Amino acid sequence: MPPRTTDSAPERRDDDHPRPDQGGGAAAEAGDGLRPDSAGVAEGGHDTDPVPGAVSTGGADSPGTHAANGTGTEGTPGTHDHDRPRAGNGSAAEGDPDGHGGSGPRPENDPGAGERVAAVRRAADGGRRWRAAHLAGCAALLAVALTGGAVAFGSVGDGRAGAGVEAVSAGGALAPGVLARGDLDSGIGSLQKHLRAQPRDFGSWATLGIAYVEQARTNGDPSRYPQAERALKRSLELDPGNDQALAGRAALAAARHDFTGALKDADRALKENPYNERALCTRIDALVELGRYEDAAEAARTADGRRPGVPVFTRYAYVKELRGDVRTARDVLERALEAADSPADTAYVATSLGQLAWNQGEYKTALGHYARALAADEDYLPALEGRARAQAANGDRGAAVEGLEQVVARFPLPGPLVALGELYEDRGADGDRAKAGDQYALVDAWTSLARAGGVNADLDSAMAAADHGDKKEALRAARAEWNRRHSVHTADALAWALHVNGRDEEALPYARRATATGYRNAGFLYHRGIIERATGNEREARDHLKAALDLNPGFSPLGAREARTTLKDLEGSR
Repeated sequence: MPPRTTDSAPERRDDDHPRPDQGGGAAAEAGDGLRPDSAGVAEGGHDTDPVPGAVSTGGADSPGTHAANGTGTEGTPGTHDHDRPRAGNGSAAEGDPDGHGGSGPRPENDPGAGERVAAVRRAADGGRRWRAAHLAGCAALLAVALTGGAVAFGSVGDGRAGAGVEAVSAGGALAPGVLARGDLDSGIGSLQKHLRAQPRDFGSWATLGIAYVEQARTNGDPSRYPQAERALKRSLELDPGNDQALAGRAALAAARHDFTGALKDADRALKENPYNERALCTRIDALVELGRYEDAAEAARTADGRRPGVPVFTRYAYVKELRGDVRTARDVLERALEAADSPADTAYVATSLGQLAWNQGEYKTALGHYARALAADEDYLPALEGRARAQAANGDRGAAVEGLEQVVARFPLPGPLVALGELYEDRGADGDRAKAGDQYALVDAWTSLARAGGVNADLDSAMAAADHGDKKEALRAARAEWNRRHSVHTADALAWALHVNGRDEEALPYARRATATGYRNAGFLYHRGIIERATGNEREARDHLKAALDLNPGFSPLGAREARTTLKDLEGSR
């Protein structure tokens, strides 16, 4: 599976404020001491504010991959009692709620989305003709991947007391909870209408900005990123310290893979409101992506002390997994699944459990978790992709190919495209090599579109190009990404890019670093073993190739095959 570095959990309903009887939450109940001193947060009521001395804002905020961050659809607009939204003329000078030059609301429902998806697939069958057609067709699907999971699938409250999900502000703005329930398009339209009447409602500007980020993910419309940026900027012009907009800007930065910027804005939001859930979760995500795992663990403990819930639990579990503590990661996720009270929560957490099981080679267990996720949400794409990978590893290649074909027909993103291409290559039927080449070509187009949208796609580019594209470009991208952040995933990507360019002595220290945290990843072990063989370290190569195959023998159709062949050669030469 691709890294889950910024995946985000569905956020809790607006009325699900932490209660004293929640104790330490699922993470603490797992017995790992995540929250030794935490007593939770007071039950949310209209007269309760978890921030001493603060005025209730009712704002809502969510996570930011592993992975990656909230939909920004929470809170009663206009967050400070001393600065209620004032009526205005709705002129363009006050800001454009439509986000596209003031020409009125854009159509939010896109009847051409299915046609664009079909265009992507036609492009894959068109040989050299694929590029122009795909660049048009894939544009509408790109934003789903651009967030890297950095946007949560629902909305979270920020811990402030206030109205429930049905509430409407005094100025008539739509309550963000409506957006959280999935009525995103009409909710955005209502916010736009409200902001034309109340252009100084900074809370609604913040909500609109983060809703645009979420819409980029759900509708595949990358034009929403600059719209989100403008809306969040307008909110901060009206109230420079409002935590909703700062947390939204952090989520937007994470969506664009600017994790340094995401951390900076999350910290600013938390300075204003230490209970802002979106900022708390985005902060964890950013630290994970930057490779600061000790800091990420501490951030998870802090977040669990302030806002225990599924978004925090899933992030904490991933931090534990990255450090090799699979048992605690599983315990936390299982308790989070028990606490899940919505289909979105159930689908997300069950999928995380499936990914964890798949990484350990427990394919039947993984398939069971994916089945539970899909029972909660039959269209949940991460579960559909995960199920297909588990089916392939478990020997059901036909079902895996069919499943991945369905996934990429809807969302042609690098991870499933590469996985499908490798399954075609491994199957080797007539026309399969050409089909595989089409999948890899679509990855190149995705990379171009991502960069055109202002998103840093170097890690995705390096991982795909090293095996299936321009090897020099893979090395350039991997070096650029390593210069930005030192995570296990960037270390592995750089090691492998150096290897495929014949620079194994340079590669070996990075391969060692990728496996130094104890993260149980068969792909990393395989890369290290291959590089060790190339540098003459045959004993270490045997150890790591065997460890990769013992851990997850179906980690990659082509990689596992090469690992077995190389290990057999090494055993024969002893």
